[in-house]
Parts: sequence; structure tokens; C-alpha cells
Amino acid sequence: MVQIGVDIGGSHISSAQILWNGKSAEIIEFHEADIDTFRSTSEIIADWSAVIRESIGSQKDIRIGIAMPGPFDYSNGISLIKDQGKMKSLFGLSVKKLLSESLKIDSKHIVFSNDAEAFLAGESLAGAGRDFQSSIGLTLGTGFGSAIKIREVVKDGKLWTAPFRDGIAEDYLGTAWFKTYALQKFGLKLAGVKDLLAVDLDREIADCVFSQFGETLGEFLSFYVIRLQCEGVVLGGKITRAADRFLPYTKAYLDKIDYPVEIKISELEEKASLIGACLPFISKN
Repeated sequence: MVQIGVDIGGSHISSAQILWNGKSAEIIEFHEADIDTFRSTSEIIADWSAVIRESIGSQKDIRIGIAMPGPFDYSNGISLIKDQGKMKSLFGLSVKKLLSESLKIDSKHIVFSNDAEAFLAGESLAGAGRDFQSSIGLTLGTGFGSAIKIREVVKDGKLWTAPFRDGIAEDYLGTAWFKTYALQKFGLKLAGVKDLLAVDLDREIADCVFSQFGETLGEFLSFYVIRLQCEGVVLGGKITRAADRFLPYTKAYLDKIDYPVEIKISELEEKASLIGACLPFISKN
């Protein structure tokens, strides 16, 4: 049996064969592509299938694990995404059935999981979270993903909607916050967080933005690491590429609450979700 891990986002897909030997994971036949998901159902499914077929190659006995963003009916494989524009044409449809027909594979051999959940599962199995019995995984990017691991169970944390300050967590822990804060505080228009790393940008401005974000992340985490008695936190997503600029402030904030928790940056990056998406098959084996 060959396990195919797939990670689908609003504008991107990656796919690979996952070889698990009981201790570590090897990723082969990795393929990826940018996908315009503002198009029709048939066009999206055709493009996704093309990338997945590249990873499958000539293999016959396959199982496919797919990490998807929410909202999504993961057990039945039905998309509930309708308000983001992306994937709108798939709303209410069985993505499982559509891919099953396109790839000519039994639908029972296709499983779905939340992308943040798959990320933490992959890191816990073969990456930065392997030594934690209990942990929180956060993906920091355009959106804010979260997952919680208690012993062998990993679940979608759904913390993006958690009440925080005068809004919800995602208001403060995603790319949108950086854009809003930089504009309001300094009149600086950012296309993304990477703009703060530009060599011609005033270092003091960048440090101010990153320090605010780091402290905010620490404040948010302080409640959950104590409540869930977490041993560690695993951070992923594109914003973590600037972790050296904000993480010291996060750790300093957590030091104040005198609760020892280790924070690690993803070792597997985008590969984590590919591995984690295959966890149902790995567990059975």
C-alpha cells in the first residue's frame, strides 16, 4: 500500500508519497502547483487531480490523505467554504466523491483532515513536536490555524475564533494584523510580513511591529498552555520565517507567568501536513 499525502490551500496544492518506517518519514515524488480556485468545480478538481497523479505515478494500491482548510465536513469530505471567494464553486459538494471519480480510486481510500490538525500531527510524528505528550500547534500566516495534541490524539483547536481582547484571535495573530498595525502606527503599507524584513526599512519600525506581535502571541498562549497543561508549542506558517524577530518577546511574556513551556519552530514546514494527513493510514499499519 502506498500512502499519498496532499495539502490543499486556497491557491496552492502539494502532494507526495509518504514512506513511514515506524520511526521516521521519507517524502518522495513531491509535486506542487499554484491553482486558481476561483474557477469552476470541474477545473479545480482537474488541476488538483493532475498534481496528485504525478505523486501516484504507476502505483496501484494507494491511500490518499488530504489536509484541507475549514470550514469543511472532514468525515464526509464535503466543502463548506463559501465566503472566502476561493473554492466557492465547491460549496456543498462532496470533494471526496469528485476526486474519487477523477482519480478512479474508491472513496473509502480517501480521508480528509483539518490543515492545522495535519500540521501538528506531522510534526508530532516526525518533526519538532515528537517529544511532546501534550502540545499546541499554531500555523501563522494569512489565517490563524490551531491544533491541540493530548497524548496520541490530535484535534483541530479552532482557536481562530477564540475571544481575545476586543475581537477574536485571528484579528491579532495573522497577516492582517501586521498590515493594520503598521498602517495605523507608522503609515506604512505592507503587502505582507516579509516587507518588514526589507533591508531598506527602518529597523526600529520593524522591531516595534515584531515586538508587539511577539508579546501578543505570548499573551494569547499564556491562557491555553496553562489550561491544557502543555509541554510545548509548535509554530508553523510563513510568519514563522521571521521567528527570530518576534519569538524572544513571546518567550519573555511566558516567562512572566512562570509556566515552563518549550516553543519550537516547525522542522518539516509544508511537508508536515503531508505526513499528518496520512496519519489515519499510518495508525492502522
